Amino acid sequence: MATLSLDEEVRLFTNNAEREKYNLLGTLYGIIVALDYLERAYVRDAITAAQYSPACTRLLSQYMTMLKLVKDSVPSIEQFMTRYRMDNPAALHRIRVGVPATVEHSSEAGPETGKWIAETTQNFITFMDALKLRLRAKDQLHPILQELVTGYARFKGSKDWEGRSKMVSWLITLNSMKASEEITDEQSRQLSFDVEHAYAEFFRSLSGGKERS
Repeated sequence: MATLSLDEEVRLFTNNAEREKYNLLGTLYGIIVALDYLERAYVRDAITAAQYSPACTRLLSQYMTMLKLVKDSVPSIEQFMTRYRMDNPAALHRIRVGVPATVEHSSEAGPETGKWIAETTQNFITFMDALKLRLRAKDQLHPILQELVTGYARFKGSKDWEGRSKMVSWLITLNSMKASEEITDEQSRQLSFDVEHAYAEFFRSLSGGKERS
């Protein structure tokens, strides 16, 4: 009869497939915990709307991706949290809503507004990430910036936002370049600064003109 050693490590898996499954479940668990911390930080004014929104959008996107990967093991997020004794009500609420609190409680009106805010937030993130990845050519930056400005312009107050005119100016600059031509490092730094400023202004406007601090 085999004996059990108290010093022996207990393994959750016996093959690579099971190991991968538990790794994915662990990642999902971590995303939920991180989202809960983020929600609580935002409610306590520990972070601004401009800091909160992209982080929340990323976590929700990661959650949706992970959920697809573990769908056979996770019938519902409520069952998952019950099974692993997770007490993260703020994260659960955000997952159920599906968009950041800045979108849920936006001062902009209209049935399509929540969708537009989420899309514009993602477009801002995509463009800022492109600059961080040192993309410099017109044919790399122009399509992303064009999509960002198009979505940005749908908001009724955008015509008065300083960021809109700056981004349109950059569109004109890129449009005058050849497809393979690149902006300089100095231009990239200024473009990044202008877009980040527009991003912060965007969320100040949506929250009624006042940035949380």
